[in-house]
Amino acid sequence: MTLRTRLTAWYAGVFLIAGIALIGLNYWLLAEWTPVSGGMAVSRAVPAEQLPSYVDITGVDGVAAAQLPADTLVYTADQVKSDTMDTVLWQSVIALLVAAVIAVWLGWVVAGRVLAPLHSITTTAHRLEAERLDQRIELDGPPDELKELADTFDGMLDRLASSFDSQKRFVANASHELRTPLAVQRTLIEVALAAPDATDEVRRLGAHLLDTNERSERLIDGLLVLAKSDRGLTSRELVWLDEVVDDEVASCETLAAEKKVTFVVETRRYLVDGDPVLLSQLVGNLLRNAVLYNRPGGSVSVRLDQELVVTNTGPTVPAQAVPGLFEPFRRLRDRTGTAGSGLGLSIVQSVAKAHQGSAKARPNGGGGLVVQVNLPETGVRQPS
Repeated sequence: MTLRTRLTAWYAGVFLIAGIALIGLNYWLLAEWTPVSGGMAVSRAVPAEQLPSYVDITGVDGVAAAQLPADTLVYTADQVKSDTMDTVLWQSVIALLVAAVIAVWLGWVVAGRVLAPLHSITTTAHRLEAERLDQRIELDGPPDELKELADTFDGMLDRLASSFDSQKRFVANASHELRTPLAVQRTLIEVALAAPDATDEVRRLGAHLLDTNERSERLIDGLLVLAKSDRGLTSRELVWLDEVVDDEVASCETLAAEKKVTFVVETRRYLVDGDPVLLSQLVGNLLRNAVLYNRPGGSVSVRLDQELVVTNTGPTVPAQAVPGLFEPFRRLRDRTGTAGSGLGLSIVQSVAKAHQGSAKARPNGGGGLVVQVNLPETGVRQPS
């Protein structure tokens, strides 16, 4: 039962209780009323509009009463009182029922008006996301409790938006600052390896340092992409997602050949309004993850129809571990030895949200993972 229905029921219940109490009070007061003593007589031969309120027959004895006209109605005081109380009772009950129906309708209307600010707060809360904190209630009206609640909610959103923006700026700035020393380190290592007098031990150490440096650069690049997608899209353009998929599959062919993994691609024309760089990062991370976390001789299925679905063969993934794979730096235990940075699916989910889409995953029946990315497709079609 909704709050509006409960409030309407309360309004109607209170009205009925008050109405019943009022009828009971009137009935009790009427019971204390004493009509004309003796009774009254009315002749049906006289037109009703000419009749007085009553004809007092107090003191008329039985013989005199018998001499009244044959069409005369004689009422005793008890009969007058009983008839009056019965009439008042059933008319009051009918009036109460009619008024109760009106009270229910008015209660429903009033409850709707009272709860309208709460609906505005709820609608705004539904539109909010960690990446979209620009919505505000800005409730107009008198300074009552609901206005205070809405203003408090807006103030909380201001503080949250400031906190999130500060965090994103920190990640982006830190990532930029770290790229420079890593580039210097890579250059120094390459110079040392190119030296004619470099020993085999130095070359092995240099190769290991280069690999570590490359991992760090990929990690920082991933953080930059994550920070950029979390800030939302600053510009949009029409992007053919099927062409992005074809390009990323081609760029992953060397890695797939090293891992002995084959691609099975099935796409159709699919137009998206978004950022081409971020969409390339989304598809590229999906494909690289599917190759890296695969088994030798495995396959990667890429299907683009109503949504983008990437399925790989590989180790069995527990269903309870799947939600954690979308968190940064979260990997399964048997995946820690791979070259991944732990940001792949986090970037996929962040980019999808930036494009008003979604990303979800589930274990593949024969091992591996099925990742489904839903991106809003535009109504524009390439002319044939």
